[in-house]
Amino acid sequence: MTRAVLSIGSNMGDRLGYLRQAVAGFADDLVAVSPVYETAPWGVTDQDDFLNAVLIVSGEPDEWGWLRRGQELERAAGRVRERRWGPRTLDVDVVTVDGVRSDHPDLLLPHPGAHERATVLIPWLDVDPDAVLPGHGRIADLLSTLDTTGVRPYPHSLL
Repeated sequence: MTRAVLSIGSNMGDRLGYLRQAVAGFADDLVAVSPVYETAPWGVTDQDDFLNAVLIVSGEPDEWGWLRRGQELERAAGRVRERRWGPRTLDVDVVTVDGVRSDHPDLLLPHPGAHERATVLIPWLDVDPDAVLPGHGRIADLLSTLDTTGVRPYPHSLL
């Protein structure tokens, strides 16, 4: 049995609908679903704003299993990978799995950059106030050092 933190996001089409599809795809293993936030794009900024949330899941899959399930949901949502950090119907990132560390190029754990992305840390803190990102420290402490002005509460829930 593993516990994973997953970051989900969408900035194309029915953004909320795609996030709800991700929630439905992990429904049997859901421990927590964060509130939704609307966020300015990161990396490539000439695109629409994202909706972002965090899921905490617990179940039989190992870190590779969580990655495969996320990728299956991305494919089902019609995600096309044309440009790094570009627009997407659905993005499912495995942030951490039980403190596992991986430097495999297909699955870097903990997710690189998570420690400096308010789009991940704010919703994660909402559902796990005592969370720790392995190798980086407490989520609350990490978040206190970041600019959070581009992350706004969104008025709709995923449940």
